[in-house]
Amino acid sequence: MDFTVSSAELLKGLLDVSKAIPAKSVLPILENFLFNVNEQSLTLTASDQDLTLMTTVPVSCDEPGAIAVPAHQILDLMKTIPDQPVRINTSSDSTFECKWSSGNSSLPYFPAEDYPEIHGVQDGAQKISFKAEDIAAGISGTIYATSDDEMRPAMNGILFDINPGAATLVASDSHKLICYSTKDVQTSITASFILHRKPAAALRAILDKDVETVDCMFDENTAVFTFGATTMTSRLIIGKYPKYRDVIPQNNSNILKIDRELLLSTVRRVAVCANKASNRIKFDLAQGQVEITAEDLGFSTSAYEKIVCDYSGENISIGFKSSFLIDILSNMTCQTLMIKFADARRAALIVPSEEEESSEKICGILMPIMV
Repeated sequence: MDFTVSSAELLKGLLDVSKAIPAKSVLPILENFLFNVNEQSLTLTASDQDLTLMTTVPVSCDEPGAIAVPAHQILDLMKTIPDQPVRINTSSDSTFECKWSSGNSSLPYFPAEDYPEIHGVQDGAQKISFKAEDIAAGISGTIYATSDDEMRPAMNGILFDINPGAATLVASDSHKLICYSTKDVQTSITASFILHRKPAAALRAILDKDVETVDCMFDENTAVFTFGATTMTSRLIIGKYPKYRDVIPQNNSNILKIDRELLLSTVRRVAVCANKASNRIKFDLAQGQVEITAEDLGFSTSAYEKIVCDYSGENISIGFKSSFLIDILSNMTCQTLMIKFADARRAALIVPSEEEESSEKICGILMPIMV
């Protein structure tokens, strides 16, 4: 194997696929990148067997070939080399050389044949195309609401609920539920799959701003996302996602309309004095105002703040876990939002105001706690 490549382009490719390198693996070969070079391009592969990332980098090739390269060593080396052509060639049966303008290094490699085969989707897989900005925004807006409960694996990922011309991304930990909807999807199918939060986070991280479309093919076990020169293959979570639409409130008639940043900063201030175990804060809602309070009797701390706002409805006293509310408010991007209440015992619906362009795209549902 003998080829020349831009060090900057190689580093970017390595960084993109490195998100699939496992910290520890029962298969030591997976702690390596797979380099596969042909006449025009170098294909970089990294995998932990549940998540596989592949991308291609243009090269000038003198001799094609394939080797497995230690991930941390080649990454650390490329981070230190300024942008310039780098020549890589196998110098013996066990090492390869990396040469740049002022020096060179010799690193070990392993046979490409030892790298496990990567399996994609089966024949008859479904296909859908997203706008890259929509899938990135959908993952960013929902991933924080996934659960860590290994006893409920379906909740450890994001549900992709697909209908003709539309898709909804859903995440929930049973205390809060977030839905992100987009109607700009190229598909005529009705289907769904659950993508684990790790590959979802990797997908969001490596989507370049110049990527316009993400194509996805999926079957019962696997999803393959393709964009630009990169392909992500992920094993899906097998299981049945709860019927999330059944828990979205439809008739909450008590409505608080408020500036999102104002409410977020107020909740953060008041929550400093909340009980550290419960993180409970209380909303006392009355016509035209909301009072937010917190206290920790064990440490004799308390906080109170009143906000003049647009509230119409019955007087309500309702409690929330402050950390959950801060999560939702921090991950929404609208300027003004509405919180719709039924009473102190039922879930509150959090949505952008009707004036916001994204008002139909995202909604949050937060369960109350006892006051």
